[in-house]
Formats: sequence, structure tokens, C-alpha cells
Amino acid sequence: MTGIDSQPTRGSGRGRVLTVAKIARLAGVSAPTVSRVINGQTGVALETRKRVEAILREHEYRRPAASSSVAILELVFHALESLWALEIIRGVEKVAREHDLAVVLTEMQGRLTPGRAWTEQVLTRRPTGVIAVFSELTVAQQSQLATRSIPLVVVDPTGEPLHQTPSVGATNWNGGLAATRHLLDLGHRRIAMLTGPLQWPCCRARLDGYRAAMDAAGVPVDPELVRISRLYVEGGLADGRELLDLPDPPTAIFTTNDLQAFGVYEAARQAGVRIPDALSVVGFDDLSFTRWSGPPMTTVRQPLEQMGATAARMIIDLADGQPLEQHRIELATDLVVRESTAPPRPPGRVPAPLSAP
Repeated sequence: MTGIDSQPTRGSGRGRVLTVAKIARLAGVSAPTVSRVINGQTGVALETRKRVEAILREHEYRRPAASSSVAILELVFHALESLWALEIIRGVEKVAREHDLAVVLTEMQGRLTPGRAWTEQVLTRRPTGVIAVFSELTVAQQSQLATRSIPLVVVDPTGEPLHQTPSVGATNWNGGLAATRHLLDLGHRRIAMLTGPLQWPCCRARLDGYRAAMDAAGVPVDPELVRISRLYVEGGLADGRELLDLPDPPTAIFTTNDLQAFGVYEAARQAGVRIPDALSVVGFDDLSFTRWSGPPMTTVRQPLEQMGATAARMIIDLADGQPLEQHRIELATDLVVRESTAPPRPPGRVPAPLSAP
């Protein structure tokens, strides 16, 4: 047990000084055991650890400000399967380098919530802060970080953003609105939408933006044209095929991300449907490959690198004890018009074959 760990901390909810010795007495364990729990060290039985953690939460224990942290930023992703993640990493790394911080990267291989091993490793490392991207930390995990004075910022939260948990996102609703308005302004009325899991706010917001644009234009939304799709190329390919096979297929498809849109490109190629002559496509994110697609893709630019950088700056401010001006920051999205969108083909016009020069 270090001298720092035994310093008193005042729990704001209780209004009285709480020391490691006091915690030990309340939990019925030794002070070194409490110290090991606080520092994320192994060698403590699970039930004992839970009992100590419960007391820490109950008394709103916070590690004393004098405790030192390690000069690293913990960055945790649910998956690293696209350039989307790389853009966020770039933003975090840029700010970390400016402040002489290293970046530790964890991928959860598709899981949204880190496991117990990750939590214990983070508590042991005592990083400057944790940035969770499209991930869900449990209430207990958030409490464990808070009691060790390890700040947490969430990028693209998978649940509703909570004011007590600082978060960074983008104007997803406006992005969905702008994309759909662009297609409506071109004259499209049979506009399909590939969304993602609706429990995720970013997917729901983009769908709501699509619906708002259609409603404002007085165009009914055909339920058959709205699909909950996987947020990968395979999702766009499968649902794109089904949409193009309809007796009355859409003349335009708006997707929740660029990967889905790329899948729609392949579905159109397989069906002999030329983009944009017979089908307009709009993606979301503006990943680097979109400008090199055939044809270059119209998409909604999400400032992913800036989102990562903003989250890193928030962590640094919190670690320095500075209050945040905003706990929830949403960065603007922009429609980038390229060559995958055009007015719908007039009735009776036969498109040029795909093999034409």
C-alpha cells in the first residue's frame, strides 16, 4: 500500500473523509486488499473485490488528485474492420503526440462491452484516460474508472448519450436529411434506405433524417424500401440485391455507411444496373475509397479524425482537472456530391450497357 493510496478522499455524497483504512473496516478486509482493488491488481477474490467496489461506489470514492497516472491514452474499439476506425485513431494519435502521450489500442472483436480482464489491465496501468469508440462500458466499469480518477470519453456512443459521461458524435440527423434532400431535389421519389441496428443512436438518427426529408417533401415512405442491414459490404450487397429485384425497384438508395453503399455498387453491377444512369447511391462517412469508386461516390462526410482528436483533448482537459465547456459535442456533417447520383432515368429510356466505354 502506497502513501498516496492511503490519503483521505472526501465522498461528495457522504460529506466526510474516506480513507483506505475506513474502506477496509467497512468491507471487513485488510487495507492492502483495498489498495489492490483500487489499483486494479490481481490476487483478490471476486466476491471480495465486488464488496470493496460496492463500498467505493456507495461513498463516491475518488483517488486523490496527487495520484500519478501513466502517460498513455487507452483507446478501445468494438472492431477494427474498416477505414472508419483508422480515421479516428489518426485523430487521437495526433493529439496524443502533441502531449507526449502513447496510445494503447484494444479491439474487442465485435463485442460492445470490454471484459473483466481489460478492466483490470486498465486499472493497473492507470492511464491518463480512456476513449471508448462505439462501445458500451457497464455502469460498474465506469464507476471503477471514476473511483481511480481515470477520465472516460465515448465516441459514437451505442446508447443514449448521458450528460455525466462526456461523448463526441456527429450531426447524424442532419446528414440523413441532407442526403435524402439531395436525392429528392434530383427528382427521385422511390428512395430506399439501408439503416443499421436501430438501438444505436447514430443509425436511428440517420433514418429519422431520411424520414423527415421525405415527409417534408410530401413523399410517402414505402416500408418495403427501408431495410435494417448489416453495417458492412455484405449487408449492402444482400439488401441491395433484394431491392433491385423488387417489381418496382428504387431509383435511389441512401445507406447508413460507405461500406453498405459499396455493397450496393456490387449488387447493381451483378444486376446489370448502371450507376447513376439507372440507380443513384449515397453513402455516409466519406472514407478514402469513396472518391476512387466507379463512379466516385456521393456521400455524407463525417469528421472522423476530428472526432477522435476532440475526444483526446477532452480527456487531457479532464485529466488536468479542467471542467469541460460541453459534455456532449456533435461535429457537423457535410454532403459531398460526386458522380454516383443523377436525376432518375425518364420512363422508357434504355440505359447504355455496362460494357460501354
